[in-house]
Amino acid sequence: MSLRELVSERRPLTVSFEFSPPKTEEAEENLWKAIRRLEPLQPSFVSVTYGAGGSTRERTHATVKRIVDETTLKPAAHLTCVGHPKAEIEEILHGYWDAGIRHIVALRGDMPDMQGPYSPHAEGFRSTPELIAGIRAVAPFDISVSFYPEKHPDSPSLDHDVDLLKKKVDAGATRALGQFCFDSDIISRFRDKAVAAGISVPVVPGIMPTTGFRGIERMSAKAGASVPAWLARAYKGLDDDLETRRIVAAAVLAEQVQELRARGFDQFHFYTLNQANLSYAACRIMGLEPKDLS
Repeated sequence: MSLRELVSERRPLTVSFEFSPPKTEEAEENLWKAIRRLEPLQPSFVSVTYGAGGSTRERTHATVKRIVDETTLKPAAHLTCVGHPKAEIEEILHGYWDAGIRHIVALRGDMPDMQGPYSPHAEGFRSTPELIAGIRAVAPFDISVSFYPEKHPDSPSLDHDVDLLKKKVDAGATRALGQFCFDSDIISRFRDKAVAAGISVPVVPGIMPTTGFRGIERMSAKAGASVPAWLARAYKGLDDDLETRRIVAAAVLAEQVQELRARGFDQFHFYTLNQANLSYAACRIMGLEPKDLS
């Protein structure tokens, strides 16, 4: 599929965007600039992350509440098993429902400060399928879950990951959002394995802009996502050249959405890093036009 074909095609397209709760006033200003820039694209939802060990609980709640109150967007709040007893998670869920939030991204989560192997709370949910069942018992939330196209770092095999995703879906998950991956063939193979396993919910690729390449390398190491040698070469010597990195990142992003559309994907989840321009450009390349919100 050429870029011309991609821009011209009229197949249905759904996108969603992920943001992180801001830590400073400047970060909050940048976040809301990104939200306002992407809002006219009318994504199916926008998600707000939850720090390791539940460390951003209050900031996550405040961000999704403001999105509900001040925008036309539909926010999804991340929620993890780590660090919370069941009663506290139920309290959080009731608070979200009362605030008008109808979508949860249910995750196992990481330990505080990303230190040590996963250990469930003594009075909490032991796994994501258990968490999903707990969410379903509180209210009829839309529930998204995660998948790792290259295998979760803690998983013994990719087949184990597919089996776990099936259990999440059987528990009530309504879509699977992918960890970022730069190899479209790997993403496609995971989707095909999921379909073969009887998973019928959307399997949505996670798309990560690569402008801050050194940061992407660090995130990839933690997430078990590989960085292709060709991608590293594309950024070689550009640490102090932001403008060229932006051009490279735009080319990388455009190529990946081309590849994935050609492989039949029609839903995409963008990890915006609270920056809008590259995600906005990718959506326009795929033919998504902004709506007049006035």
